[in-house]
Amino acid sequence: MSAPLWVEIPVIALVVMATGADVRSRRIPNRLTGPALLLGIAVHAVWSGPAGAGGALLGALLAGAILFPGWLLGTMGAGDVKLMAAVGAWLGHPGGLIAAVAALIAGGVFALIAAARHGVLFQSLRHVAAWVGWMLSLGRGLRPALATSGIRFPFAPAILAATVFVLWQRG
Repeated sequence: MSAPLWVEIPVIALVVMATGADVRSRRIPNRLTGPALLLGIAVHAVWSGPAGAGGALLGALLAGAILFPGWLLGTMGAGDVKLMAAVGAWLGHPGGLIAAVAALIAGGVFALIAAARHGVLFQSLRHVAAWVGWMLSLGRGLRPALATSGIRFPFAPAILAATVFVLWQRG
């Protein structure tokens, strides 16, 4: 089932504007994400009634919740989480959930590229391996320190890639 134009055009416009802002200033403005989130839910409510609003709300909650731990750990900004929630509102459920997972994958690829460009790829992979090992042990033993390479990059391009992926998959 392809996404209707009333979903595709606004959500692509949203992530393109957010990506531009994030690349320029490393900030995604609340005046962009807040109204987009509310409008996504409202449009689904008008178009599909309470079920549409519920799907949009669920998409927003799940998409934002998936990125929320990154904000708590300080590995991403709150604007990234809010943007993902707004995208989730437009894509609904399960589209928002799929987009959030795809954004994490795309962000991981971007992080690998950034780490390689800055010469810290192997150091970064060792830190990831330590965390994966700890998680696979179900948290037994000492939790590894949250070590980052210090390299910061905008995450909105990963959300843009994920959004395009979800819309392409629907088409």
